[in-house]
Amino acid sequence: MQNGPPDRVNTSLRFAVAPLAQRKVRFMNDSVLCEVADGIARITLNRPASLNAFNEETAEAWARVTTETVTRDDVRVILLSGNGRAFCAGGDVRSMAVGGFSEDRIFELAQQINQGQLALLESAVPVVAAAHGTTAGGGLGILLNSDYAIVGESSKIGSIYAKLGLTPDLTVPALLARAIGERRAMQLVLQDRMLSAAEALDWGLVAEVVPDDEVLERAEQLARFIADNAPEARGQAKRLVRATYGRSFAETLEDEGRTIGRALAGNEAPGLISTFIGG
Repeated sequence: MQNGPPDRVNTSLRFAVAPLAQRKVRFMNDSVLCEVADGIARITLNRPASLNAFNEETAEAWARVTTETVTRDDVRVILLSGNGRAFCAGGDVRSMAVGGFSEDRIFELAQQINQGQLALLESAVPVVAAAHGTTAGGGLGILLNSDYAIVGESSKIGSIYAKLGLTPDLTVPALLARAIGERRAMQLVLQDRMLSAAEALDWGLVAEVVPDDEVLERAEQLARFIADNAPEARGQAKRLVRATYGRSFAETLEDEGRTIGRALAGNEAPGLISTFIGG
């Protein structure tokens, strides 16, 4: 959470399409930036003065950019990052307090942000997070919706809802225990505990810890690897793992069988298998 001043509200998204040969598309908004180039969609939270905390403008932009991005044929992997000294500090508490938001309005904003969360979670597009600095509150939910999180050595990650008299949101209750186990999840939400990068790695909350100034570079390397190496298979593998939420074991097994069948008859597998067996 963050108590910085509310930003100017500008809910319009501007689209700038570069020449086709450059294979680059930019989605621009004051608080959420997105550039699509060579198979990678780079989505950047852009409220550095407020530690990239979500206000009304950011909520709307996040929902629109993420839901648009996961449907694009030219996107093979998504890279999430934040400008400034933090990844995401959750919701902008000062903006909410100054605005006198009602219970219903807070619910509407949470639902709007969750549109983006579901878009990332349910898509067949792998999501890599470059989560430098602080990740807290709802920012933890953004991190949990990534499939591979990379943080810096001095990064801090935690909940901090209860110290403000608030409850976890933005998929934190739904995903945190699945990621690190119920007992550890309780340590975070009941103590307002902030984990060090080393602790987050040990708990399985993040995938890699690198020097602070190498977080984005390493995330770019991984995104490039995914985009260039059987991205359809990797995307479907991500979808299969995530799709276990809310359905039966039998449904999961049926989906597995049908998906691998489609992969075998698809564009990637025949050539890769031929190379593997020396054909």
